[in-house]
Amino acid sequence: MISESRLAQLALEIKAWGRELGLADVRITDIDLAHAEAGLQAWLDQGYHGQMDYMAAHGMKRARPAELVPGTVRVIAARIDYLPEETAPDWRARETARLDQPTAATVSVYARGRDYHKVLRSRLQQLATRIEAAVGEFGYRVFSDSAPVMEVALAEKAGLGWRGKHTLLLNREAGSMFFLGEILTDLPLPMDAPTGNHCGSCSACIDACPTQAILGPYRLDARRCISYLTIELKGSIPLELRPLIGNRVYGCDDCQTACPWNKFAQRAVVPDFAVRNGLDRATLVELFAWDEETFKRRLEGSPIRRIGYLAWLRNLAVGLGNVASISKGAPEVVAALRERADHPSEMVREHVRWALEQHLAVPDTTDSKK
Repeated sequence: MISESRLAQLALEIKAWGRELGLADVRITDIDLAHAEAGLQAWLDQGYHGQMDYMAAHGMKRARPAELVPGTVRVIAARIDYLPEETAPDWRARETARLDQPTAATVSVYARGRDYHKVLRSRLQQLATRIEAAVGEFGYRVFSDSAPVMEVALAEKAGLGWRGKHTLLLNREAGSMFFLGEILTDLPLPMDAPTGNHCGSCSACIDACPTQAILGPYRLDARRCISYLTIELKGSIPLELRPLIGNRVYGCDDCQTACPWNKFAQRAVVPDFAVRNGLDRATLVELFAWDEETFKRRLEGSPIRRIGYLAWLRNLAVGLGNVASISKGAPEVVAALRERADHPSEMVREHVRWALEQHLAVPDTTDSKK
């Protein structure tokens, strides 16, 4: 049995160790998420999760950490900043401007470096190992977007920030450009207090959403979200949403770049999130030319690789089709699309046909599924 005074000291040590490991902040909370269950169930009942069946697969276990890891009484919640160290002060304006460059391929900032799942889990595991060295064997399990855990709800309860109207966590000193992770543990550590909500009457994130996926404050229809459409969706992207995607080929940051709190976004202190493969300046044509071997090799260790090569080509084809809104019939774009017109994948062919139609106004007379 560890004394209360030792647990209090341990909590302070855990936070200090976390900072030494590159974590921006570490807080502690209990596991009571009863207040979040009704909202989760209502969201699932509306079908807003789309094809993300894993969101519903575990039922309310997602809101009950002790059912996921028996014996859990506390959650050590952490965040790690991911904005690359070399990011310019006016990065939000630059990201917005890139969306107006039709041939530019826009990849969400978080996905331009190494896969955060491995980076954050590794550091949380190191933190758990240090705790074990200090107190002996204890029960725990490490997570980072890797199991049915309500990460934002736990982080909010722990005092890492508050849930913004776009449903992401916000922090007064760091905006929202960070990842979340947790250690579920049986150590009865003293808890931190939550912070207040500081969104006020602001609706910048709602107004900025290209597909109106944010239906209102704290209400997200993932089926319309560009991050869902380019990452989670399997198969064909709905026709009516394709023009709204623009040149976003993996994820979308619009609600974050519009958020005033992100003027305080912090740069990463770990090198893992530095831009790789020139993904902050690549063009649609350049990336569309990659064959599957190049895709796998260049994106080794990247979160992008998990969507697979075919979805990557699908997303790029949509982006190339949307170039037509500014530069209809652009020779380089049309030539790139024609190179993929006979691709073995029907999904890729269908999106290429659609893209060519935008440039050449050639009606699609095939009986392919859309």
